Amino acid sequence: MKLTLSKSDNIGILASTLCMLHCIATPFLFIVQTCSTSCCNATPTWWQWIDYIFLTISFFAVYHSTKNSSNTIIKPALWINWLALFTVILNEKTQLINLHETIKYIVALLLVGLHLYNQKYCQCKNDKCCTKHG
Repeated sequence: MKLTLSKSDNIGILASTLCMLHCIATPFLFIVQTCSTSCCNATPTWWQWIDYIFLTISFFAVYHSTKNSSNTIIKPALWINWLALFTVILNEKTQLINLHETIKYIVALLLVGLHLYNQKYCQCKNDKCCTKHG
């Protein structure tokens, strides 16, 4: 049995999972920071930029995954979900709408799930975008 895995889907899965871990770790970072110093309460700049790094990696993963997918439903689903993740993270920075904390976890988890599901539909013209196992 041959199993085809899309490299861009694997990158998307990794980026979305790391994004979720980053979101989960943020409250613990604040606890550690509060316990260690009493003068500063701002999030470190490097920690804030990680959100944008994950969004950029996820953007290119979604772009390449949709380019090489044969499933016409998964293509808009990946883009809609990425746009939702972008909107949730942007909203978190600007605080325009008060959203529940779990929404970003759900959106990131959906992106992981969509990339996992899309791995069955990789349509490569060569072996540069997909790897074959089995």
